[in-house]
Amino acid sequence: MAADVPRPTETNANHPAAAPPRAATGIVGLDVVLGGGVLRRQLYVIEGTAGAGKTTLALHFLLAGRDHHERCLWITTAETPDELRAAAHAHGWSLEGIEVLALPMVDRLARPDQRQTLFRPAHVELAETMQEVLAALERVQPERVVLDSLALLRDMTDDPLAYRRQVLALKQALRAGGCTALVTDEWAAAPDLHVRTLAHGVVRLVQEVTTFGNQQRQVEIVKMRGMAFQSGRHDLVLTTGGLQVFPRLGPAGETPGAPSAVASAGVACLDSLLGGGLDRGTATLLVGAADTGKSSVTMQCAVAALHRGEAVAVYLFDERPPTWFARADQLGFPLRQAGTQGTLLVEQIDPAELSPGQFAHAVLHAVTQRAVRLVILDSLTGYVHAMPDNHFLTLHLHELLTWLGQHGATTLLVLDQHGLLEGPMLPPLDLSYLADTVVLFRYFEYRGMVRRAVSVIKRRSGGHAHTIHELTLGPEGIGVGDPLTQLRGVLTGLPTYVGDRTDGEP
Repeated sequence: MAADVPRPTETNANHPAAAPPRAATGIVGLDVVLGGGVLRRQLYVIEGTAGAGKTTLALHFLLAGRDHHERCLWITTAETPDELRAAAHAHGWSLEGIEVLALPMVDRLARPDQRQTLFRPAHVELAETMQEVLAALERVQPERVVLDSLALLRDMTDDPLAYRRQVLALKQALRAGGCTALVTDEWAAAPDLHVRTLAHGVVRLVQEVTTFGNQQRQVEIVKMRGMAFQSGRHDLVLTTGGLQVFPRLGPAGETPGAPSAVASAGVACLDSLLGGGLDRGTATLLVGAADTGKSSVTMQCAVAALHRGEAVAVYLFDERPPTWFARADQLGFPLRQAGTQGTLLVEQIDPAELSPGQFAHAVLHAVTQRAVRLVILDSLTGYVHAMPDNHFLTLHLHELLTWLGQHGATTLLVLDQHGLLEGPMLPPLDLSYLADTVVLFRYFEYRGMVRRAVSVIKRRSGGHAHTIHELTLGPEGIGVGDPLTQLRGVLTGLPTYVGDRTDGEP
């Protein structure tokens, strides 16, 4: 988004240089990462393994140029024009208006009887191929060029010096013709450092298969001269219709948020326990064992927000929306109508199929486009197990919660604890330091019945009640009772009756 795009740094504060012209890549998210696109009249390398999406990215680039009435040239060393058109057609694209040149080496490699053997290929075939490229540049005079790919050119010769001279000649010809060029290259453990040095920028596409078996794709800007860009890896999705890039939120600047205020949770006793209610623009962590009332409290907060005229988004990681609405009906919460009207968004998230970056941008879209002011993540337990490393999840949530807080959105995070009735109950991941408020839910046994207890153990923005209260769930919603002053050990699950006592007594 425009607000998240880093601003180019000024080398001279008194005489700032005019921004150089940019060429959009045709991929919105990648243009955001690059700060608006690549600089014109430069050479860029797109590297990655087979199937990573290099050709698709290059197609985006040329189609964006064609849509802006620029002359475009596609030079292929491995595919025929028909194969390229079929690849474009699979995405619903047409190559009409784009000049396609299939180099003669494609035919020679396909027909060994036509290959010359008297001289070394480095001396003849590579030189002939480069002459074809230079002739095409002179004839078409393109503004955008794609060469797909360098790997076959490199394989044609066993003379590294001859190959480097031809690549340098190609770069000089592109610059002289005023072309903005992308060349694709196969990425290996030892990349072609010579090409990286000559190129103005290097974009690497990463494709990995997790232990679970799903694919994770990312894009990384390895190098980009003369322009600011968002570093790190950004999630990438390759589907029918092309590539989608989801930039990392990264360190955001100071964004004016909503004025400091407290929003009611809709239950007076719960508001009192929280020190007045939910602080706007903060994150509240609801942690406890299964079925201790965490989700029910988030539903109550959603009802209160909807009554204030605010939009709410609920992202479910552990259950389906029909089950969630059925539980809301049992508690008497009128949430189905809000879902029909569009003020309540309830989506099921499959973390095995949706990358963290893709999920973050779904949340950002809800806040910026649907004016959502309350975001509920229920629960993070399933998301934790889908991440390759818990450390990554913590960083991802830190970026997401920071962005939401700066945009005035209140977040409720539900986290289950391991264990149920015996032994210590520990969460799969300690997220308490990320949360501004932490609400603890517990089971406890009293008079032969299993009961629920709720308490607030942290609130950064102010005071809160330090007492433990019984939480009840029923057809009329949730209820918070008086402090459990006659019991000791409620948080252990096995309380002891101590009778009436005054504050301060042991």
